[in-house]
Amino acid sequence: MPTDCLFREDSYLKSCEARVVAVTAQGSIVLDRTVFYANSGGQPGDTGTLTASDGRRVAVTNAVYTDAGKTEIAHVPAPDAPPLAVGDTVTATIDWDRRYGRMRMHTALHLLSAVLPYAVTGGSVGDTDGRLDFDIPEAGLDKDAIGATLSGMIAADAAVSTRWISDAELEANPGLVKTMSVKPPMGSGRVRLIEIAGLDLQPCGGTHVRRTAEIGAVQVTGIEKKGKQNRRVRIAFA
Repeated sequence: MPTDCLFREDSYLKSCEARVVAVTAQGSIVLDRTVFYANSGGQPGDTGTLTASDGRRVAVTNAVYTDAGKTEIAHVPAPDAPPLAVGDTVTATIDWDRRYGRMRMHTALHLLSAVLPYAVTGGSVGDTDGRLDFDIPEAGLDKDAIGATLSGMIAADAAVSTRWISDAELEANPGLVKTMSVKPPMGSGRVRLIEIAGLDLQPCGGTHVRRTAEIGAVQVTGIEKKGKQNRRVRIAFA
């Protein structure tokens, strides 16, 4: 059954009350609602804990989607975790410091895609660093210039907001999609957009900060040639 993904409306929620609605064959726990982001789009799934009303504490090592449409999330327990059963009430709590680092980095990568307006062929969001791969013809990239432009965008303290459009609206505006390898989930009738005021607008299911200044100082740590027209740009918190 579809999970109520609370992080899509509020990335700053650290915990929520929830009910166990299923346990998969692999032992992963499906809740009716969750604050855990599930692994997708280059951003890893959250870690944290599920605490039952009787005090049982389940360490969660990952969160993953169980279906291609990304509607149901399963929480992967640590091997030694006590079992939970359908109907149990739990408090789901994420490892906030790790999540917040990823929120800052994911937002910074959106800005990087605005600094370099080329098709994105891949990417990865880490706690302290991240990367994007760009489809760029033979051309020199100036690491210092990219870093300076990125820092200027962060310092602008632009607002970051979420809104939704219909599948049909996205199909009518294909230029919104920057990624070549990862397509936004469609089929539910609506698509989530992340807008950085005056700087960037694109479909994304990830978690982000509310303003660019929250990202903090970032530096370009490397530019690698990964093919004839593929350039990997790495950034990290300074």
